[in-house]
Amino acid sequence: MNSPEPPPPPLEPEVLPPELPARSWPAVSRAPTDSAVPFHPWSAVLLLVADNLWTLAEFAVVSWLLTVPLSFLVVFTGTFQIQRCQGGDSVGRALAKALLLGAIAAVPFSVTGTPVGLALLAWAGIRHPWKKG
Repeated sequence: MNSPEPPPPPLEPEVLPPELPARSWPAVSRAPTDSAVPFHPWSAVLLLVADNLWTLAEFAVVSWLLTVPLSFLVVFTGTFQIQRCQGGDSVGRALAKALLLGAIAAVPFSVTGTPVGLALLAWAGIRHPWKKG
């Protein structure tokens, strides 16, 4: 007959150090993606939406003297705020990222903003930006 197997050894719990408290100002909510992703997913969504929104104005024969600066300003200010508040970037980093995405959105054709926005969104994992993890 089979002899009874000895019981497994008891598990020892692992004690972890306490987490550091979150900063109170400015309110920073990290993106749910890895820190290797340079842009917050909302910044990529803003680029996609604004780039395709201003494309409609091109077909309505609205002056490019109006649509190009407006598309730059919309994406620049939105990206700066998103990267600063949601991405936790410093002012300089958020400014650089906002300038880059604003310049991409200012190209008067949807040829650049849509592929770049989709690539950034895919890089960020196309997750829900408001969910943790």
